[in-house]
Formats: sequence, C-alpha cells, structure tokens
Amino acid sequence: MFRKILVTAAMLAAFGHAYAAVDVNTANEDALRGIKGIGPAKAKAILDERAAHGPFKDPADLGKRVKGLGGHTVERLQAEGLAVGPAGAAANAQVAASAQTKGAAASADASKSNPSVAVKK
Repeated sequence: MFRKILVTAAMLAAFGHAYAAVDVNTANEDALRGIKGIGPAKAKAILDERAAHGPFKDPADLGKRVKGLGGHTVERLQAEGLAVGPAGAAANAQVAASAQTKGAAASADASKSNPSVAVKK
C-alpha cells in the first residue's frame, strides 16, 4: 500500500513539473533560481545578458550568449523546467509527459514483479 502511495505521489509531482516550465525570456531572478542548477550568479548573468541584447531565440542562443551555459548544461536545465520561448515551453511539456509515461510503465512493471499478499491475523 505504501508503495502505491509513493508511486502516486511521484506521478503527481512529475505531472505538476510539466506545468512548471519557466520561460527564460520572461522570468525574474526568483523564478530562474527556482530551476535546479541555476543559482544567484547564473540567474543574474542570464538577466543581464537578456537586458543588454534582448530575448534569447533558442536554447543554442542561450548557451552561446551566457558564459558557463554550454549545450549539455542547457539541455539539463530544460529537463529541469527551463524553457526558451514559446516553442521551448511546448518541448518541455512533451519531455515531462514522456518522463511521466516512462515512470508509469516502470511502476507497472514493478507491481507485476512484486505482487503483494494479504495476510489475515
């Protein structure tokens, strides 16, 4: 029973994460810092670059313009909920939905391999 509750909580958290995308072109410092992997210095660097040169076109543009954000780092941040423009928000929702589907399949497999048995006292 505890396992079912835990799996349900994990699925709800993953589902909620799909709607928690933060658009780098509209977010303030607090919203950026809410993304795992972005601290105060990186959030300030993103905001300063956006203020100086305008919005980011795509993830590659973000990685190129902000020092310390390479391609792999930007991909990881996108997986954590960072979106770059409207297309980025749609892509993040797809990534989160596929992760949720994979999690549901894994929990279904786990419940098949470990059946529970009711014991009367």
